[in-house]
Amino acid sequence: MQNTLFFINYKALQSILILIFVFAPVNSFGHSSNDHAEEEVNVYSGRKGKLIEPMLKKFENKTGIKVNLITAKSDALIKRMESEGESSPADLFVTVDVGRLDRAKRMGLLQKINSFSIVNKLPQNYIDKDREWVGISKRIRTVVISKKMKDKNNLKNFEDLSKDQWAGRICVRSSNNIYNQSLVASLIANHGEKKAEVFVKKLVKNFARKPSGNDRAQIAAIAKGECDIAIVNHYYYILMLNSKESEKKKAANETEIIFLNQDNRGAHVNISGVGIPKHAKNYENAKLLISYMLDSESQEWYAKTNNEYPVIKDAKVSQLLNSWGSIKLDESTLNKLGDLNPNAVKLMDRVGWQ
Repeated sequence: MQNTLFFINYKALQSILILIFVFAPVNSFGHSSNDHAEEEVNVYSGRKGKLIEPMLKKFENKTGIKVNLITAKSDALIKRMESEGESSPADLFVTVDVGRLDRAKRMGLLQKINSFSIVNKLPQNYIDKDREWVGISKRIRTVVISKKMKDKNNLKNFEDLSKDQWAGRICVRSSNNIYNQSLVASLIANHGEKKAEVFVKKLVKNFARKPSGNDRAQIAAIAKGECDIAIVNHYYYILMLNSKESEKKKAANETEIIFLNQDNRGAHVNISGVGIPKHAKNYENAKLLISYMLDSESQEWYAKTNNEYPVIKDAKVSQLLNSWGSIKLDESTLNKLGDLNPNAVKLMDRVGWQ
């Protein structure tokens, strides 16, 4: 009789354990314990709200998933996720530049994006080699020049900027800027560190002034006669062309944009991109949002709103971008820019790029 009772209790206990396992919170297996996980996704964005909110609202309306958005400087958000640790509410991290995405990755703040429906939407170069981030738009770091330049035909490649011909004629922002760090990282990737250092050292000697201000300030400096060439991201030029401020618009109209290295590796390209934080409570919803960002309609909206290029094929671009035609891009180095960022920073310090 005692043996029979023990058998019955054991079977009952076994059934209870199975039920506990089946209905355990998803968080027990690395995802979400939030009872409302299917209803929300928390986004940490290094991009301004107006540049992303309309798309997020469309996602809400389409899926019924509520999007909670926090915007701040990208580096501040990285530090915030680090300090929050496992209690971080962040489900998606949106930022600009591979360097920042890779910084978050090296700090162990991101996790693998397990979704072939996402990675199959875009070219391999725009996916982290460990699948911890993906690109959502392209930005080209190139040069804007004065329309008065008579020797512009001598400027074909970025490497040409090291020639004595351009002494005292180049404006650029400081070495603290991630865009410039990634630019130098691309030179290291293409030429090796020693050769890149020789080039960058000569480039610095050709600066017209001490680096200061943002990319738009470099374009404005051309209009003021302080330099003939400004190293900038392409969309800043568009922002100034479309500006409601007459001074900025006038400065842009006195310049033109050119894309370098078109006869060899292609112009330096970077991205804005996304990653899923390591402690995301709404992992599946984050993947749904990434997939939505990579739909044709979203890509076209995002590209036109931010004046950037889509990462998927056949998505339409703005009229101005379309007028520039097909631009050859140096896409093969994208996955190396983050790894080479420390080398680039040290190189820039050695050559005196302030």
